[in-house]
Amino acid sequence: MIKSNLSELIGGTPLLKLCVTQNGTCVLLKLEQFNPTGTAKIRMARQMVDEAEASGQLKPGGWIVESTSGNTGLGLALIAAERGYRFTAVVDEHASPDKLRTMQAFGAHLVRVGDPGGGLSTADRDATAERIAVEKGAYWTRQHHNPANANGYVALADELREVLGSEIHYLVGAVGTGGSLCGSARALKSHVPGLQVIGVEPCGSVIFGGPGAPYHQSGTGTPEGAEIGALVDYALIDKGVRVSDTQAFETARHLARFHGLLVGGSAGGVIYQALREALRAPPQSVIVALVCDGGEKYLDTVFNDQWMADHQLLAPQVHRELLQWLNPVPQVRQAVAAGGSSAPYPIRQQ
Repeated sequence: MIKSNLSELIGGTPLLKLCVTQNGTCVLLKLEQFNPTGTAKIRMARQMVDEAEASGQLKPGGWIVESTSGNTGLGLALIAAERGYRFTAVVDEHASPDKLRTMQAFGAHLVRVGDPGGGLSTADRDATAERIAVEKGAYWTRQHHNPANANGYVALADELREVLGSEIHYLVGAVGTGGSLCGSARALKSHVPGLQVIGVEPCGSVIFGGPGAPYHQSGTGTPEGAEIGALVDYALIDKGVRVSDTQAFETARHLARFHGLLVGGSAGGVIYQALREALRAPPQSVIVALVCDGGEKYLDTVFNDQWMADHQLLAPQVHRELLQWLNPVPQVRQAVAAGGSSAPYPIRQQ
């Protein structure tokens, strides 16, 4: 079909069968990287703009501002370019350079906060976005508290039901703003009341309690000192778990190296947890993992051997775990065995 705008290509993303366990449990990946901008968050970016236009909060030629670690900013930048809005993205040093350059290519203006070389500065980002909205009259989409964020994922739930009907037993997804997982879960649970929803956050995030600590996963979790968004609906989440940066990133690297599948770092964490759930799920269960973005934006970090080594994130034991869980073809097992305890991406001295 011929479309008139790139945003009309949002949705309809594929499901990929990653594995079937010995007891018949199936792990399916909802590959949201096939959306424009390569991420699920363009779904909610469009929805936030649609609802702001409908309510009169955003008028033709208006100005949008948002605090973002990257993917929401990409979606808003694309929608703003299509509809003639000015867009300011408030970002910090945690954001991928590729995401920032892409936003600028779409015409976004970047306002940087935090120390150079620093990490997440979510509270500073939000305060700056709020100040710009007040002082300049811009519309702050406020993704962590905007119901339109969650509304943007109703279509994702409908897509799952169209393919699987009520045969969805587990939904596993990252929890950042809460929009993608809770929005999808709310729409699904009204039709699949027995659905078990598993929320995944990085070790160091405070969404499910406990002390905060630095982490490298992008677009997920809530760092200490930042406000947990109103869209995180604990009543919809049956279990909250933490996955380390090492587990998340080495899963993403393993899938690229041995399955030809390039996913983002936090998506690696979701898939790692989905595979763990498969080990203890009842026979013939169907587990859907929400893969919120692809790995192309993380080539200089997650898929860079030296960066991983510099941050002490290389962990051959994760690959050995994944070999047991995914049961690859013999050639893959032999390749890993030949490498001994080394990672799939051995670091070579220049």
